[in-house]
Amino acid sequence: MMFPLKSAQMLQTLEKSLRKSLPVSLKVYGTVFHMNQGNPFKLKALVDKWPDFNTVVIRPQEQEMTDDLDHYTNTYQIYSKDPKNCQEFLGSPEVINWKQHLQIQSSQSSLNEVIQNLAAIKSFKVKQTQCILFMTPEMAKKLAPSLLDVKNLSPDGGKAIAINQEMFKLSSMDVTDAALVNKFWHFGGNERSQRFIERCIRTFPTVCLLGPEGTPVSWCLMDQTGEIRMAGTMPEYRAQGLISYVIYSLVQALDKLGFPIYSHTDKDNKIMQKMSLNLNHIPMPCDWNQWNCVPL
Repeated sequence: MMFPLKSAQMLQTLEKSLRKSLPVSLKVYGTVFHMNQGNPFKLKALVDKWPDFNTVVIRPQEQEMTDDLDHYTNTYQIYSKDPKNCQEFLGSPEVINWKQHLQIQSSQSSLNEVIQNLAAIKSFKVKQTQCILFMTPEMAKKLAPSLLDVKNLSPDGGKAIAINQEMFKLSSMDVTDAALVNKFWHFGGNERSQRFIERCIRTFPTVCLLGPEGTPVSWCLMDQTGEIRMAGTMPEYRAQGLISYVIYSLVQALDKLGFPIYSHTDKDNKIMQKMSLNLNHIPMPCDWNQWNCVPL
């Protein structure tokens, strides 16, 4: 069985329920939060039963998923209270279109077994990416105080280092800056990723620093799940604390809007891990997971 949650009241009930399961529900919680703020990415929520659901899948509307090769658009966020027993629900073609190139995002690495089983049954290859998941102290304080271990926070951290404000000007991004972001984004570098970045810039708050030429030299965006992503700095401006300043500025802006704020960092990217810890971002006990699925 599959139930689409259509009413505003149902989606608000879902958001409250997911909040109780943080941080393992984080990817889905962040997405549902923005669905309740006007649903700018036109997503829909499906559950296996209601109101006492086990598994929830957030996905685009069918009419948005017209390009079978566009896994940036064909993205599903999944949270399950019972990850071992959600295979039947996830296997349903009404829930996930396994014939497309797609990606699945979740804060639950325990879903891997089910996704690998489905890969064997539905005949697709799957590549899992696992990263470190960070939550901002502002979000933890509000939504998951048990995760906020004050003694582990850097006493002089939480603030960005000062930058040369005569040389760099804080600004927001323009949709024409998407090509620059796409060039440096680890998961990007193609036409479809550029379209996704353009959509994120048009839809959500962004922050960048403009350099002496008046063009962005450091930037960060957010995606439809409420996550800070795609941060980057031009190579010639690195090691000056610019990315830290940009992320700190975006966090302040999003916090004023009451948005849930979190991010992920590659396990090998020690520089960004250190920067996250310097900003007092809290590493979560669960991972950031993405499964890229390609039909064989």
